[in-house]
This record gives sequence, structure tokens and C-alpha cells, in this order.
Amino acid sequence: MQEVVPINATDGTPRSTRVADALGARDSSVRLQAALAAGSDPDPGVLETLVERCAVEPDFFVRDMLSWALTRLPPEATLPRLRRELGSERPAARSQALHTLSKIGDRSAWAWITAALLHDADDEVARTAWRVAVALAPADSRSGLVDELITELGRGGRDLRRSLSRALVELGDVIEPALEKAAAGPDPAAAAHARATGVLLRAPETAFDAAIDEAKRVVALGPEGAAATAGTKAAEGAGATGAADC
Repeated sequence: MQEVVPINATDGTPRSTRVADALGARDSSVRLQAALAAGSDPDPGVLETLVERCAVEPDFFVRDMLSWALTRLPPEATLPRLRRELGSERPAARSQALHTLSKIGDRSAWAWITAALLHDADDEVARTAWRVAVALAPADSRSGLVDELITELGRGGRDLRRSLSRALVELGDVIEPALEKAAAGPDPAAAAHARATGVLLRAPETAFDAAIDEAKRVVALGPEGAAATAGTKAAEGAGATGAADC
């Protein structure tokens, strides 16, 4: 039998307590319904309950619904509470607070995206901070943001590097000088990542893995060697086509 935890009871129990009980249910579908109900009938009295649950909720869909519920509350109450959460010792709390700020979209929150968050030791926090920073940064702060993000080139595995490349590409042509400098740098991982990001900037439809492969080839052979190899392959392809036509 499915677990049922009512949040609209009329027995005098405070709503925040009922919501907290429902969000603590073992069944994720019950928690999802509780978050949906909290957002459908917004009540500033459950703000703390929702924020606290964001920090410990294991289910992605429930977390996303919790963020949606927070966007339904008055921003003058929600934003200061989320700002405090950015300094939490719990990585999940920082990450979800950032995600919720991206949902709210209030550009005043740009000032809260600190260098510490952009370089957070937790990959998920850093990844979310990159995305939020790019979305909220005013035009006159974008070059400074590039300087911060460019130092993260080469960090982590494929998925994290792809996230950083996407964030950088969203900033547009302002990233080109920094990418060129990083591509010529001594760190081969950062150089390959910079070149791959440049490929994506020029041709956004390129798959990330293909861009990385091309970048690694250029780093290994050098620009002239890579160009010569590409020319040789093109000539071989043309020769094979000509032979097939005979």
C-alpha cells in the first residue's frame, strides 16, 4: 500500500510540520506530491522546510520540484535564504541553492556567485555555479568571468569538461583570446580542452567527443602536422573515390 502523508490536515498541526513530515516520507512519489502541493499553494511559512529538504533530498525529480516550489514563494524572502545556503558546508545544499537561483533568474544574485563557488572542490557545485554565472553575469562582467572559468580547463572527466565548454561557449566570442592562450599553454589536458571549446564555439553543432579528439590530435601533432595529416587523408579519400570510379 502506498504511503500517505497528508499536508492539508485540519487537526491544528502547523503546515510547516505537515510538509516536513510528507517530505520525509520513504516513498519518493509521496515526497514529489508534497513538493508539488507546497508549490501549488505557496506559503512563506514552509520556506525553511523546503530549503532544508533541498540539501538532503536524494531523488532528482523531487529536488527539482522543491526548487520549483521555492520559485513560487516571494523572492524577497526566498533570495536571502538561498544566499545563506550558498555558504553551507553541505555540497548538495550549495548545488541546489545555485540551481534554484537559476530558476528564479534574479540578476541581483550574480554578486553572490563567488570565485569560491566557481572553483568549488565539489564537481556538481562548480558545474552548477558555472551555468548560473553565465546566465546571470552582466555584460561588463563577462570578461572577468572568462578569466575565472578558463582556469578550470582540463578539470575532471568528460561530462564535467563538456559542462565547462558549454558554459564558456554561451559567453560568445569574448572567450577567444583566453582560449588561444590556454591552447598554447604547457598543460596538455587544459590545452586540448581549450582547443575543443574553440571548435564548439566556431561550430556549435559539433559533438563534444569529436571536438576533443580533434583537439588532442592538434596538441599531439602541432597545428601544421595536424593540417598536413588532414590534407593527406583528404587526398587519400579523393584517390580512393577516383579509383572506384574507374
